[in-house]
Amino acid sequence: MISERAQKIPPFIVMDILERAQAMQRKGEKIIHLEIGEPDFDTPDCIKEAAYKALKEGKTGYTHSLGLPELREAISEHYHRKYNVEVAPDQIVITSGTSPAMFLIFSVLLNPGDEVILSNPCYACYPNFVEFLDSIPIYINVYEEDGFQYRAERIREKINPKTKAIFINSPSNPTGNLLSSKVMREIAEIARGNCFVVSDEIYHGLVYEGREHSILEFTDEAFVLNGFSKAYAMTGWRLGYVIAPKEFIRPMQKIQQNFFISANNFVQWAGIAALKEAGADVKRIVKIYNQRRKYIIPKLREIGLGIKVEPTGAFYVLANAKHFGNDSYKLALEILENAKVAVTPGIDFGDNAEGYIRFSYANSLENIAEGMNRLEKYLKGKDR
Repeated sequence: MISERAQKIPPFIVMDILERAQAMQRKGEKIIHLEIGEPDFDTPDCIKEAAYKALKEGKTGYTHSLGLPELREAISEHYHRKYNVEVAPDQIVITSGTSPAMFLIFSVLLNPGDEVILSNPCYACYPNFVEFLDSIPIYINVYEEDGFQYRAERIREKINPKTKAIFINSPSNPTGNLLSSKVMREIAEIARGNCFVVSDEIYHGLVYEGREHSILEFTDEAFVLNGFSKAYAMTGWRLGYVIAPKEFIRPMQKIQQNFFISANNFVQWAGIAALKEAGADVKRIVKIYNQRRKYIIPKLREIGLGIKVEPTGAFYVLANAKHFGNDSYKLALEILENAKVAVTPGIDFGDNAEGYIRFSYANSLENIAEGMNRLEKYLKGKDR
């Protein structure tokens, strides 16, 4: 008999779209992929060379369960250099990607029935982690006219003794928007003495206007999850980390020891190279992403999709498609079948994103332009 926990977990809709698109490709269709949130760049050479060197040197065994001291020190230096915050290496746990990092955080924070405040829309997997641990996601609607930022008063209304965390993600998936320093400061103040802030900073480094802020600039009562997948084009390397208050490190370490043992040894050495040597590569990648962003936003508006506040981070645009229909899953499938363009329906990210479509510009400018031409042709026909 399959467990209730396994039966209750919903599918990740973007993967359903991707897999359907791949099936069409196997039949000879040329699909433009604007659905998946994965960098289309190769991992920088300096990172691959560091991994190769580590492999040649036999660095293939277990590491310390918290991760290599050298990598934790490099992360500590990175946060000091970029955000001017003090993070001790013994406040860091290295994980096999940010998903295990999230599992560690919620495992040490939540008891059954506890609550976590989430924005609606948010990354599709966040509430699944909370519910998998028998806790309750509490949603706060965020709106395109606010750039999908939290309104502080709405958070205050939801705080109660069961609230264990306020979850933030800036730059955001699915919106591509950044939280302002004002809003982050307000969230830190609301949380102080009431709960913790959990900050997903995985898209840091991919910012085109303004600058991203770490929650650690505003409070020590916070958990950070971050990693190497997005800015360093290392999705398949599976390398992430948690920064946490010191009293939570030993409990997380015990969970890591039991469920994951340690992150991959040679991959951790690659992470050190990413932090110390790949800065020029990241700048090049960011410049190219920004060219794509500047192309796709006006093009989507020309086609008739709504974007009230231009996203300035990550590689996503969440566009209002209600003019073309309120069922975003149905619309995404129609676009895939008729225009041969794969996009992500807003409903994947919460009911407050129903009627929206997420576009990823982690694809070449040539492919994005072709995708926009196909989309425009199909939607104009649909609009008649």
